[in-house]
Amino acid sequence: MANVTVKTAAGKDAGSLELDAATFGIEPNVPVMHQVVTAQLAARRAGTQSTKTRSEVSGGGAKPWKQKGTGRARAGSTRSPIFIGGGVALGPKPRSYAQKTPKKMIKLALRSALSDRAAEGKVIVVDTWGFEAPSTKGAVAALGALGAEGRVLLVLSRDDVMAWKSFRNIPKVHVVETAELNTYDVLLSDVVVFTKSTLPTTADAEAAK
Repeated sequence: MANVTVKTAAGKDAGSLELDAATFGIEPNVPVMHQVVTAQLAARRAGTQSTKTRSEVSGGGAKPWKQKGTGRARAGSTRSPIFIGGGVALGPKPRSYAQKTPKKMIKLALRSALSDRAAEGKVIVVDTWGFEAPSTKGAVAALGALGAEGRVLLVLSRDDVMAWKSFRNIPKVHVVETAELNTYDVLLSDVVVFTKSTLPTTADAEAAK
């Protein structure tokens, strides 16, 4: 498996690290990635759209005209869908768009996405960020030194508070913790930046089961 050069926050070399072959070295499964991303985006939908049926529209209690003798079609209520202001027939109602996706498929899609980024040389590993105080200016300088351009996905540990506060307000930088790493965010990003402590391995995937 290919090695990746570990960088410091200043962009200097800090040794090398071998990427986990089972996480960063597989053949990307495009259909699985597509299915998982589709399910992930579907789950984001609120599903709160709603229309009123004829039983929910107010009024319409009286018969609009007598049954016979008018030459018009029979009608029992102005709340019928054929009338202006009436109910909606077969209209949308609140529903969940969530799709059930097997855990193995979700993990395979994530490993496929990471492998695709690694094959393109778009995975960067940083030794530590080393922020003593929150500094957005310092965070921007660090990304520039690392050559991280475009959309950047930054994977941080939960206790790295100074780094969180430094990167969170930078446009085109999306910060997640290790447990939140997902296929959609990886594919949406041009560069994925890990620290040595957040770099996923096969052992991490086994422990998450």
